[in-house]
Amino acid sequence: METPLRGLPAPPPLGAAALPPGTYAGQVVLVTGGGTGLGKAIAAEFARLGADLVIASRRAEQLKAAREELAAVPGAGRVSAAVCDIRDPERVAEVFDAAEAAFGLPDVLVNNAAANFPSPAEDLSPNAWRAVVDITLTGTWFMTREFGRRHLAAGTPGSIVNIGASYAWTGGPGFAHSAAAKAGVKNLVETLAVEWGPYGIQINGLVPGLFPHTDMTEDIRDGLERAAPDAKDARQPALRVGAPRELGWAATFLASPYARFVTGHTLVVDGANWQRRAVVNPEVVPVREQLGRGRFGG
Repeated sequence: METPLRGLPAPPPLGAAALPPGTYAGQVVLVTGGGTGLGKAIAAEFARLGADLVIASRRAEQLKAAREELAAVPGAGRVSAAVCDIRDPERVAEVFDAAEAAFGLPDVLVNNAAANFPSPAEDLSPNAWRAVVDITLTGTWFMTREFGRRHLAAGTPGSIVNIGASYAWTGGPGFAHSAAAKAGVKNLVETLAVEWGPYGIQINGLVPGLFPHTDMTEDIRDGLERAAPDAKDARQPALRVGAPRELGWAATFLASPYARFVTGHTLVVDGANWQRRAVVNPEVVPVREQLGRGRFGG
């Protein structure tokens, strides 16, 4: 008899925690892009473990709502919000100044903020390329640099978690700008783990798979609907998509005292989806056709 397909078990319920209560009590955690989506989900898990939170984003209205929501998480410490364009190193420094004044030097930095949209490579304008690379790679670097320099000057340990993408390894047709930027983010993890490890600063990467949430951009949501409106789970080896809290649990572990010897590593949390391969590959469909674009130059 054929073995029934079950997929990976569902995660524990929202509100559960893998780490002991109070793991982050007295610690300050700064999360970029923390006002929405996966950034907010990650911040919530740090809050649940007692952290004082600083969430940063470019949009004040999103930050206000997120701040109220995170402050209501059981076990949360204090929550502050800062409007910040991470492409501006002066503004980045101001956010760290404000965090220090409010709670103290952040012990943990989660670089979640990024930009992305699908496009054939040949259609990318110089401004479109710069917009994605400047936020995703350069902005991550500015935040990381500021965090590292302050801890180096203070002689204190710290932990950084960079949110990456699996196409940093595989390439990303339709996302040349983002894939190139995320490859740079992954390399920063590997480079800085060696440079800053002697000073007590660890840095790791975290790659999410498909974690549907209400703040997904319209183009990504539309792409999912075109590809599999009723079959998202069936397209995953786990036979289910991820719950945002699962990414939060991974982030809180990587930055915790229980992962101090883990550095320079990028953890993929996607139910093995990025490793999926077909026995016989499907026919090649050019990116332009997948995105419904006409002939280039036509």
